[in-house]
Amino acid sequence: MRALLLIISILTVHTSVNAQFYGLVIHGGAGTITREGLSAERQETYHRALENALSAGYKILDEGGSAEDAVVATIKIMEDDSNFNCGKGSVLNAEGMVEMDASIMTGHDLDAGAVAGVRSVKHPIEAAKLVKDESPHVLMSNAGADQFAKEHGLEIEPTSYFLTKRSQETLRSVQERAKEQGSIDQEFPDWKFGTVGAVALDQAGNLAGGTSTGGMTNKMFNRIGDSPIIGAGTYANNASCAVSCTGHGEYFIRLNVAHEVSALMIYKGLSVEGASDEMIHDRLSSMGALGGLIALDKDGNIAMPFNTPGMFRGYKMSDERFDILMFPDEN
Repeated sequence: MRALLLIISILTVHTSVNAQFYGLVIHGGAGTITREGLSAERQETYHRALENALSAGYKILDEGGSAEDAVVATIKIMEDDSNFNCGKGSVLNAEGMVEMDASIMTGHDLDAGAVAGVRSVKHPIEAAKLVKDESPHVLMSNAGADQFAKEHGLEIEPTSYFLTKRSQETLRSVQERAKEQGSIDQEFPDWKFGTVGAVALDQAGNLAGGTSTGGMTNKMFNRIGDSPIIGAGTYANNASCAVSCTGHGEYFIRLNVAHEVSALMIYKGLSVEGASDEMIHDRLSSMGALGGLIALDKDGNIAMPFNTPGMFRGYKMSDERFDILMFPDEN
């Protein structure tokens, strides 16, 4: 009997030591997010929205589901919430229409899919996954991407679904100030990058990352930012980490931010936190650009740097780490 108990004890310890961490990290955008600018009620609204998104994705991971499915489920919740700049809450272009972007990547096979400039797909993150799974391409855009999604049975909504009072008022405000300043520069003092994203590590040890956005208010001529660009706004590699970015997309594209985090880990030997900090606080900041990112490595380590007054973010891990944050002093 003692021998049997000893064997059971050894097996239990071995299983515990080799248990796979799993979990989820999310962001709801970076920008001028301050306690002074957000009422207690608004803070609670965002807290609840982020918690709902985290819960949806974590449930999938907890039940043994894939990192990819967790990312999609998480982002869909935020695409349905008009508090975020994606899906239903997408900001409007110069013509008063939505043009939504999304991407997803899986770390075990480096497969990826993305859509840009879609106007009718209820959940652009699903369209991105569809491109990955059901086409030979990585990126589809505009009417073709909408048509592809429709033909494959994704939910389609009329224009009116995406036109919220908040997005229309924001567009008017931005256009009025742009006219006063004589340019279309959109970096106003109260600017917010409301892009959303999620990165996940599942029980099989696989990573995935995804990002979804409505882009920039008052954007011109079918402008496409970093969110649907693999390596700029989204990246995942089981050898390093999964990354989702938010901020001034033109700079994230120039710096290839998401992939560079992974590259710094693989080739320079930096930690996920060190690599993420270098990209945001050194390289991005040196160009006078604003934004942030979330990253999760293969061992469950988390990074969430940003150089703006705040960033909506949160995480839930299987080792009971859990938090929802908005401001810098909450790190």
